Amino acid sequence: MIEKYVLDLREVDETQAAVAGGKGAHLGGLSRIDGIRVPGGFCVTTGAFRRIMAEAPSIDDRLEQLSGMSPDDREGIRALSAQLRRIIEGVAIPHDLASAIIRALARHGEQAAYAVRSSATAEDLPTASFAGQQDTYLNVVGPAEILRHVSRCWASLFTERAVTYRQRNGLDHRTVHMAVVVQQMVLPAAAGVLFTADPVTGNRTVATVEAGFGLGEAVVSGLVNPDVFTVRHGDVVARAIAAKQRAVHAVAAGGTQVVAIDAQRQRQPALTDAQVLRLVRLGRRIEAHFGRPQDIEWCLAEGGFQIVQSRPITTLFPIPEAGDQENHVYVSVGHGQMMTDPMKPLGLSLWRLTALVPMHEAGGRLFVDVTPRLVSPASRAGLLDAMGRGDPLVRDALETVLDQDGFVPSLPDTSPAGPPGGAVPAPVETDPAIVAELVERSRASVAALERDIRTRTGPALFDFLLEAFAEHRRLLGDPLSMRVIMAGMEATWWLNDRLQEWLGEKNAADTLTLSAPGNVTSEMGLALLDVADVIRPLSEVVAFLQGVEDDDFLDELATLPGGAEARDAIEAYLDRYGMRCVGEIDITRPRWRERPTTLVPVILDNVRNFEPGAARRRFEQGRQRAQRKAQDVLSRLRALPGGDEKADETRRMIDRVRTFIGYREYPKYGIVSRSFVYRQALLAEAERLVRAGVLREREDVFYLTFQEFHDVVRAQQVDDQLLQQRRDAFRSYHALTPPRVLTSDGEALTGAYRRDDVPAGALIGVPVSAGTVEGRARVIPDLAQADLEAGDILVTAFTDPSWSPLFVAVAGLVTEVGGLMTHGAVIAREYGLPAVVGVQRATRLIRDGQRIRVHGTDGYVEILP
Repeated sequence: MIEKYVLDLREVDETQAAVAGGKGAHLGGLSRIDGIRVPGGFCVTTGAFRRIMAEAPSIDDRLEQLSGMSPDDREGIRALSAQLRRIIEGVAIPHDLASAIIRALARHGEQAAYAVRSSATAEDLPTASFAGQQDTYLNVVGPAEILRHVSRCWASLFTERAVTYRQRNGLDHRTVHMAVVVQQMVLPAAAGVLFTADPVTGNRTVATVEAGFGLGEAVVSGLVNPDVFTVRHGDVVARAIAAKQRAVHAVAAGGTQVVAIDAQRQRQPALTDAQVLRLVRLGRRIEAHFGRPQDIEWCLAEGGFQIVQSRPITTLFPIPEAGDQENHVYVSVGHGQMMTDPMKPLGLSLWRLTALVPMHEAGGRLFVDVTPRLVSPASRAGLLDAMGRGDPLVRDALETVLDQDGFVPSLPDTSPAGPPGGAVPAPVETDPAIVAELVERSRASVAALERDIRTRTGPALFDFLLEAFAEHRRLLGDPLSMRVIMAGMEATWWLNDRLQEWLGEKNAADTLTLSAPGNVTSEMGLALLDVADVIRPLSEVVAFLQGVEDDDFLDELATLPGGAEARDAIEAYLDRYGMRCVGEIDITRPRWRERPTTLVPVILDNVRNFEPGAARRRFEQGRQRAQRKAQDVLSRLRALPGGDEKADETRRMIDRVRTFIGYREYPKYGIVSRSFVYRQALLAEAERLVRAGVLREREDVFYLTFQEFHDVVRAQQVDDQLLQQRRDAFRSYHALTPPRVLTSDGEALTGAYRRDDVPAGALIGVPVSAGTVEGRARVIPDLAQADLEAGDILVTAFTDPSWSPLFVAVAGLVTEVGGLMTHGAVIAREYGLPAVVGVQRATRLIRDGQRIRVHGTDGYVEILP
């Protein structure tokens, strides 16, 4: 019974983190790999820790208090963490437990020197490394000191940094336990870290070795600049030998000290190239064993390498599964859709089932494999041109990949240049009736879906939905719809290119498209101004809305004076736009109809910041500005040589862009309308599973794919372990930043702006809506957190159509993601807002409340003093 508290490292493996903690489990696994040397030792298990915790019942109340704290309450966490550590270190180790530890020491050498190392259950996980969050003590000598440092390791579960890290990663302190590894010290000539993938670029074919003299503590703690060796495909391709002025050495009596390195040795490499390559081969063996890239701590002693730790590199973006060994280049779907957050499995699954092209999942995001289009010179040029017009950073990232010799082969064209089938589609007439017909087709399709889905339940619902998805794809790929969208975009490009060439006008189409008719997304923002007009005179309604927290507030609203009128206005808005929400491409996201409180802050901002009739005035002002701009451009063109012909062609293009550009937003509206119908039907099916006792809550189905959901409905049982794994994975994906371009080697590319025409210190982006504006930056991560005043500039990560109600209240827009024809850009132009998108790290570089100047014509943002 006593021995269960102490296990030799050779008795555990990586599956036993619950007993040995992450570090102990990995060391046990390492010791089982052929050819890998691990210093001997043992593990004081988590069972011993739980026993110590039971000896101090006052800990429970403090853990309860700690769990309720915000991770930003640094003072509170610091004080409570210190109390917990003092309590744990004050608990005497029971005699039988101490005896078990001492017996293990006797087997390995009682008076030898040891490293005493914390090994928490939430440590060295595939999704969170927790590196450096708990304590390690080196060169500990003698049983009494070993026991004392074991207690210190237990207490280090509650260092301030470990507590904060767990809270930010959503882990309950009460579910995390601490084992302690006691491991024989290695006194190395050199030590350091090996990354089996490039930790910066993510490239899995590149390994990086960092090396210094003496104990590895000097390298991992940042005490010295290490030598750095880069290895690719079995060759050292780069080396940087540092001046290593200090090293950490063990002291005979215990502990460590920093010593100076002789001047003549400082610039000697800590490893030879042959040793580096041997170490990397060992690292590849370890990586293969654990199944993912590793961050490995190593020592070189007596001519051989010993491994003292290996953990997964958790910052790497996962690679889509290709099913072959060929090179692949993937482009992010989320950057094009203006939603780079991770999606839950059901959302990913439905998007893939309704998409027109195959999509690949990685890190909770979707990617399209563009390799086939890159290998052919003709299709490559077309792809780069399209990507460059949409998002220059994507084009730059793709060109970076193409510049890598041999990664993307260049194959001869096997077919004539031009669209598939050889025929160029006939241009669509500039006729508003075509747009009206397409809109009516979409409305009729949604109405038929709503009618036909009502009676479908159980497996029959899923069969019906597969047919609905086929109709979904047909609507999405409707040739006439695609031609109308392209006609509007091409007219925009034509106007910008020609008017800059002929008149020196930059982005002239931005003004010419103001208040274009039929834009359902811009109408959505103006319609919420009309809702505010209804509510503004109703003082009791305004006061009530200021305190709203529950989503059932509409029923209570109707009991107030004027409340029925206010409720009807909000309900009418939700009837038309309630299927929308932030991140609406993910069907698992709650919609405005389900969470109408999301709109309340925006409505209140509109009540405060606008006068009655603002929507009508704003639209009319935009229409008149566009009309005046058209007259100005045409008159200036007629004064040029060949001016009448140029003016006539430009007038035709202005008519064309104003006829078609508004429709650019309608297909997305129709698709989101259909998706809301799917969502309601699937949630109703999930409710039936909850009532049948198959699921605990209906949102559990969000962690299943569509096919898995179908299987659960048929079998009336679910794999709870799978659901938990999916929840854990989804939570971990939030810490990953999706790249614009990703290769099958794992290289993550974000692209770069190669410009020298902006002021020093300016933040560069894509100019998408002309004009310059100066104002207060409001960095808003969530629509529901809106609190805007006239003249504010909205700064956020991305804006899909659901953000457009905020656009009416701001003076400018800055986003981290986006391109010339993404939804946010279209609506910014529609409203006449100077806008710059694709500004990398904008929400971190710009602080909320700072004054900034947005140069929407030239594509950069200045942070003002």
